[in-house]
Amino acid sequence: MSDNQNLLAEQRRALILDEVRRRGGVRVNELTRRLNVSDMTVRRDLDALARLGVVEKVHGGAVPVAEATAHEPGFEAKSALELAAKEDIARAAVAMAPPGSAIALAGGTTVFALAQRLVDVPDLTVVTNSVRAADVFHSSQRPVTAAGPSARPGAATVVLTGGVRTPSDTLVGPVADAAIRSLHFDVLFIGVHGISAEAGLSTPNLAEAETNRHFVRSARRVVVLADHTKWGTVGLSSFAALEEVDALVTDAGLPEAARREIAERLPELVVADASGDSTTCGGVPV
Repeated sequence: MSDNQNLLAEQRRALILDEVRRRGGVRVNELTRRLNVSDMTVRRDLDALARLGVVEKVHGGAVPVAEATAHEPGFEAKSALELAAKEDIARAAVAMAPPGSAIALAGGTTVFALAQRLVDVPDLTVVTNSVRAADVFHSSQRPVTAAGPSARPGAATVVLTGGVRTPSDTLVGPVADAAIRSLHFDVLFIGVHGISAEAGLSTPNLAEAETNRHFVRSARRVVVLADHTKWGTVGLSSFAALEEVDALVTDAGLPEAARREIAERLPELVVADASGDSTTCGGVPV
């Protein structure tokens, strides 16, 4: 992590969080040398990460917070993490939504990042249980003109499922489940709390797990959007096995060993990077 003095605060904090998780803890003086910033800057970054609930400050440094499998962070807390990775993933994943197709968007901040790019794909039919994703389409589709608001040509048709709102601004429960069961999607884009070889896709919210199961069953193609920190994490409830996933889109921070394991199990693994390039393994040649 040398030559990082010009990093934006959010990028610097993402690097610090990665280091804390990878090493199990860091010291302030180590971070000042690695990031080439002041002691005060590092302490402010640790304060910000502690407020998000992802690290615990200790004397002279910080350690990771050991989250319970049932702990569900709110949308705002999650949206501040791994911002660059989520943008890389969204940039790669948008090509998987063909114009004119019927797609489903499940909840999560990475899917939210994708929604902001999908507004430029013409003639989509979008079914979502994400309040945040629905807001993105609503804002983009109704520009205000002298004659009043009007939908732009080629704008998506958006259906919000209804249901009970979770801390991550996702609608779940019987109402959402009934709506999803009656529909059929070309592609499902879904985020996860955790993904692993043993537990598959998981979430800490039991009702969200059930709603996600219906999403998976209703889609011809399941695309998981998950940054590298999600690999090896296990939530309270599994809702799909890896064998039910058609593609995983992740970022360049995923270790090589994990890439090999995933590529052996999934038809397609897409690793996106900040340059806008992506590497595809599995069902599609590299």
